[in-house]
Amino acid sequence: MIVKDIVSCIEGEPLLICDPDLLEKEYTSAFATDLMSDALAMIHNSTETMVLVTGLANVQSLRTAEMLDIKLLILVRGKTLPDDILEVAREKDLNIITTGLTMYSACGRLYKEGLCGIYG
Repeated sequence: MIVKDIVSCIEGEPLLICDPDLLEKEYTSAFATDLMSDALAMIHNSTETMVLVTGLANVQSLRTAEMLDIKLLILVRGKTLPDDILEVAREKDLNIITTGLTMYSACGRLYKEGLCGIYG
């Protein structure tokens, strides 16, 4: 699923796009959690085509994405990031989309459109 379709599917809004070619990039899987320790424990490969879906709108989610080489985060429940944390994301070349949907609804829509989850 390409990013512009992901944004449309979840009624999202880009908060930060560091890669101008991102909207045409293909993603195949997603991992949804607010517990970054779960992401670190369960994600083992294919992170270049994985989206991290979370409601954790702070620097810990950015650091986790960085450690796992995940370049696209979706913040649910209308979460945004303050400018200082967005600057950290920019420095790490992370791309962030926000949606007003709950995590459950966002993941359900993404799954319905073909984005697979991962299982530990």
